[in-house]
Amino acid sequence: MYKRLPASNLDRALARSPAVAILGPRQVGKTTLAREAAAIRTGSVFLDLETAADLAKLTDPARYLSSRRDRLVVLDEVQNAPGLFSELRAEIDADRRPGRFLLLGSASFRLLRPTQTLAGRLEMIDMAPLLLPEVARRFEDIEPLWVRGGFPPSYVAASDENSWQWRQGFARHFLNVDLPALGVAVDPPSMGRFWRMLAHLHGQLLNASALSRSLGVSSPTISRWLDHLVDALVVRRLEPWPANLGKRLVKSPKVYVRDAGMLHALLGIRDAEALAGHPSAGASWEGFVIEQICARLPSGVPVAFYRTAAGAELDLVIELEGRLIGIEAKLSSAPKVTRGFWQACEDVGVHEAWVVAPVREGWPIGDRTQVISPLELTAAVLRL
Repeated sequence: MYKRLPASNLDRALARSPAVAILGPRQVGKTTLAREAAAIRTGSVFLDLETAADLAKLTDPARYLSSRRDRLVVLDEVQNAPGLFSELRAEIDADRRPGRFLLLGSASFRLLRPTQTLAGRLEMIDMAPLLLPEVARRFEDIEPLWVRGGFPPSYVAASDENSWQWRQGFARHFLNVDLPALGVAVDPPSMGRFWRMLAHLHGQLLNASALSRSLGVSSPTISRWLDHLVDALVVRRLEPWPANLGKRLVKSPKVYVRDAGMLHALLGIRDAEALAGHPSAGASWEGFVIEQICARLPSGVPVAFYRTAAGAELDLVIELEGRLIGIEAKLSSAPKVTRGFWQACEDVGVHEAWVVAPVREGWPIGDRTQVISPLELTAAVLRL
């Protein structure tokens, strides 16, 4: 089984902020975590804003919320009541006691657009699908998480077929229900084709013009659709590292389907055997590594990739407290790095570099450069 890690982060956030938001895709475990937090706080109120009964309780939100100032109020699927944010602002301003509201959302607040309304009143916690430290005790535990992805129902499914069917159902619900509920006015078949095309471009540079020709829409439409999927927390847009080095740098972003299991569902990869021989296996591993790292970084830490026209490249560059860490993902038990990797490390001026590969234990390969196992990632990130 597994145990979600953000519980301690949530407790600390509730102890210092009047409102806390947990943001993550549907089915990652936000509600379970919130119910656990509510259960240990006397008199907590839990409202599921997908239900008409709970929405009806907020017909007069000012009166309802002010009468429960001594309790934690949990608002699940808060994207269903975007007009509530102005009422929350007024209520928080009337009583700024920490731990008053816990908001759960299946989209980024950029899509919901309440950030300005609750500025200075809200602390946000990103909740990713399951991570290696939550499920992996042995080297053999890495592959199931990579293949099935980190959505709990997919990961714990009784068989690969059940996991596959769950992910297919998730994709259909996301396209036909979740996105329209968020106000995304794109017909589901078109968005589904676009999402699958992004899966085939996973780990590659975004070419909006080529996508627009393939889908018969304009480049600005492609950019808008990509914004929707990024804001819905299912796609990552990784920007190039903004360096002025006098070199010809790539300027287009790279795109990744954030959950490896969903990537495999979009690509038609049903199990580990199919993944092993698939041409996208290396790109899938790259995205898996990037998500494992980014999910463990403190909120707001700058991340990017580095690539020059001459071929120098790092899959990820992290800038943390004045230090630069370069990362390359290699799907090999005996990873070898190219001259382009060393050149990129020199160009960027990294203080440390990691080559993340499916190995049991890491080893040094140069000055401040090492191969590391995915099982060592958490410790490596935490000591940064």
